[in-house]
Amino acid sequence: MNHVHHVHLFASDIEKSLAFYRDVFGGQVVLDENMAGARNVFMRVGTGRIHFYDQAPGFSGRGSIHHLGIQTDDIDGIVKKLKATKVPLKKDITDIGVWKYIMVPAPDNVLIELFAVDKNAIPEPMRDYFD
Repeated sequence: MNHVHHVHLFASDIEKSLAFYRDVFGGQVVLDENMAGARNVFMRVGTGRIHFYDQAPGFSGRGSIHHLGIQTDDIDGIVKKLKATKVPLKKDITDIGVWKYIMVPAPDNVLIELFAVDKNAIPEPMRDYFD
């Protein structure tokens, strides 16, 4: 069996990145070690993981990654937290019926698609795809 274990992100200010994902998405650090000559931190966000490498990105922009998708069952609550911490949101939540989403800027030019799904409105074969 194969599965995606984590997304690996460079962090120009690792404490800022950790605080963002902890405070907004409830992330919890599960490993904080020096590996390959730098601090590496694994954080659980729900059932997924983000691996932060304490080194600034060697490039500007997102490279070949468009965004990270984070599913939530409380999109309104998280957007309220984002606004309270002055995260610059370009627009409000887009609601297309079975799917609500908002694009969220995160540290180091990472783009997050924060989304909520009405699983009952999705065709049966696709329901297991969403937590």
